[in-house]
Amino acid sequence: EEAGAREVHGVMIAVRTLWFDARVEAAVASLGGAAQVVLLGAGMDARAYRLSCLKECTVFELDFPELLEMKTDLLHEAMSSANNQKLTMMAKSLTRVPADIRDGDWITKLQSYGYVPERNTIWVLEGILYYLHHVHAMQVLETIVACRTSVHTVLLADFMNKNAVSLSRAMYHFYHDSPDLLLPSIGFSQVTLSQIGDPQAHFGLLSHPQNLFDKLRRLPRSVETNPEDGTPCCRLYLVEASAFPDDQITKQGI
Repeated sequence: EEAGAREVHGVMIAVRTLWFDARVEAAVASLGGAAQVVLLGAGMDARAYRLSCLKECTVFELDFPELLEMKTDLLHEAMSSANNQKLTMMAKSLTRVPADIRDGDWITKLQSYGYVPERNTIWVLEGILYYLHHVHAMQVLETIVACRTSVHTVLLADFMNKNAVSLSRAMYHFYHDSPDLLLPSIGFSQVTLSQIGDPQAHFGLLSHPQNLFDKLRRLPRSVETNPEDGTPCCRLYLVEASAFPDDQITKQGI
């Protein structure tokens, strides 16, 4: 039990996945069941095959061309296997878009594959922002919020704080200690931030004195070093935000 309580990486990935699943389902319901769902840096994401809430949704997966080709081959092999006969598409439709979100024209490529800016859209950025350099991460976020001109936009994303990014400067780049302040500054509203173990990001997390996520939650977010053992407070923030056409008018008025 103590070993389980001290597990970090596996718990983080599991809770993050469940949080995104739950928030996608809630966002789809809030938009009436039919929406565009865009997964940036989609990787091996299989929500189009897993989530029944996407049955009326148009799903787009955007990632590197070679990765999407490999993914297509793997899925084709799985769906052709006698052992995986139940692997079927849950989404209304799925379109894979070969593009690099570090390029300035990724949104144009997305539109050329059928994305319609005038439709309600849920943007899913799971495990992607902190791999980008600051300039590219901000360009992605600003491009998404710019799509709110006439529709409701929902952003689902995870952010690392500075200490977490410092664990591997070669791998991680973009961070923000207060994404709930960053997003409103560029045009989002109704920002909700959760840490693992919070009510929206619990999912049966083991209650134990050695649970590292509970230890972090008990400390103010401004605290950078755990006073118990002197270790840096590495945090993962799960963030949901919305953007509406009125938000743009309000920001211009300000």
